[in-house]
Amino acid sequence: MKQELPGIRTDNWLNQRAGWPDDGKHILANYNSDWVVVYQAYRPEIANWALEHQRFGGPWSFSRMSWIKPNFLWMMFRCGWASKPDQERVLAIKLRREAFDHILANAKNAEAPVGYSTQEWREALRDSDIRLQWDPDHEPDGTKCERRAIQLGLRGQTLRQFSDEWLVGIEDITAWVHTQRELLNNGRKAELLVPTERVYTPPPHAAENIGLSGFVPVST
Repeated sequence: MKQELPGIRTDNWLNQRAGWPDDGKHILANYNSDWVVVYQAYRPEIANWALEHQRFGGPWSFSRMSWIKPNFLWMMFRCGWASKPDQERVLAIKLRREAFDHILANAKNAEAPVGYSTQEWREALRDSDIRLQWDPDHEPDGTKCERRAIQLGLRGQTLRQFSDEWLVGIEDITAWVHTQRELLNNGRKAELLVPTERVYTPPPHAAENIGLSGFVPVST
């Protein structure tokens, strides 16, 4: 039986996995025509402030890079299903879709591309507010996948826009995460529910910028 989160559909993990790519660089996300859900995990005081104000601030720092993750299971791997210190509260953040595409189109890979030295790329990164990393995706029990998952680091003016202009809403999904963690801990992985995620394809210029698998640039 499906269990719903506020404004976010869920489905069985195994059913969804059958439709996900096995390898390559892909964005798996819960989204519609207006927004894309991204996840972050925080200590309670940061989460409480964000929920009350429906933006970020208070004990949250604008002077550091903040990483958003559209892939739920990758977020669960990072935060240990809301069990790691300072990551006890998981927030589902609805981000305006055009803002998400803007982030993808302007992100710079943390790794130096072919043709750049490490030092040259470090200098290029200093001028960018948006960082991207492609990391191994993981199954619910932490098993590493061949497929890559994206995370996006925001800082500076882009981080301000993220908090003050681009958010549609913030939901605390920690209690629901705990119920799914209990299924895993009790050997009931086949019953696990996760947010309904599909492969997300951004506009061509953004897909090319992030090196999305399967994207073929149009020659001019």
